[in-house]
Parts: sequence; structure tokens; C-alpha cells
Amino acid sequence: MSLLKAYLLIFLVLMVDQVSKIYIKTNFILGEEVEVFRWFKILFVENEGMAWGTRIPGEYGKLFLTVFRIFAVGGIGYWLWDSVERKHSSNYLIVAIALIFAGAFGNIIDSVFYGVLFDESHSQLATLFTDEPYGTLFHGKVVDMFYFPFWQGFLPDWLPIWGGREFTFFNAIFNIADVAISTGVGILIVFNKKAFHNSH
Repeated sequence: MSLLKAYLLIFLVLMVDQVSKIYIKTNFILGEEVEVFRWFKILFVENEGMAWGTRIPGEYGKLFLTVFRIFAVGGIGYWLWDSVERKHSSNYLIVAIALIFAGAFGNIIDSVFYGVLFDESHSQLATLFTDEPYGTLFHGKVVDMFYFPFWQGFLPDWLPIWGGREFTFFNAIFNIADVAISTGVGILIVFNKKAFHNSH
């Protein structure tokens, strides 16, 4: 697979990711939910930190996380370039790296720029290119919207840890960038031998 094709894949993922996020930001109020099916909902939330909403405490926690992500994406970008340049890398590996790069870069765009591009989404629709941004550069929030609560209910009391509690499977809320990262990692795991096979 050529570097041009890898770049095209990255561009397409980024376009779909950013268009979907901008649409949600400008058409949904924070916390607003639309039920597509009983098991699939569009739910607008914002993630201030790492996966699952984890935060790094302190005044510079968010800045540290964003800078770390930028360096990580730089490393993934070099990995992609090096894999293509070696000529013998498999398409499985190149597609996987391209998807991971696109997903990570998509969420970085939110973290770096959304704080200065949008105003608040609390109790109002956000405005793109606003005069009253909700944050500063490098302090934006990542937009998530896909929610698949396949099953919701109370677990039986005899189950350890979660017994007797209300439980939702699957309760993660995510975006296109997250799907790209997960797909890329999934390819590396499922097609491990093909991805890392060096043909001579």
C-alpha cells in the first residue's frame, strides 16, 4: 500500500470524524439524546480527559495530556512512514497504523482547537467560530456521541461485586475517531501474523 493511499484513508476518516462532531456540537445541547433504535442512541457528551472520562488532576493536567497525544501521534506517523518505506510491510499493518493515526489525530483536533472555536454547549446549541469560546488553545473537550446500551437492568444479587446493581452493557460513549483507533488495534490483534509478517 502506498503512502498516498494511506494518507487518503487518514483524510477520509478525519473528514467523517470532524463533520460528525461539528454537526453534533451545532445541533445538540450537551446531554441531548436521540434514540435511533432501542439499543442505539445518539447522545452528546464531552470528554475532558483520557478514555472513559479519566482526568489528569492539576492546572496543567489537560495541557500535559494534549501535548502527550501530539507526541504520540508524531510517533505513530513515523511508524506509518517507516512501514511504507520498507516496501515489505503488509497492507494489514499499514491500514491499521493509518486508522490509529487518523483516530488519534481526530481527537487531538478537538483537544487543541475546539476550546477556541466553539462556545458552551450547556443549555444551548454551540456556535462555530464564536466570539465567546468556552476554553483556550490546547484545552478543548473531545466530542462523543455513539451509545449502544444493548442491555440495561439489575444484575442478580448472587453475582460478586456487581450483584444487585443496575448495569448497562455496553455503556461506553464514543466517536468516529475512537472507532478508527479500535479498528486499527483490532486488526493488529486479530491479524497479528499477517500484519507483522515480513515477506522477502
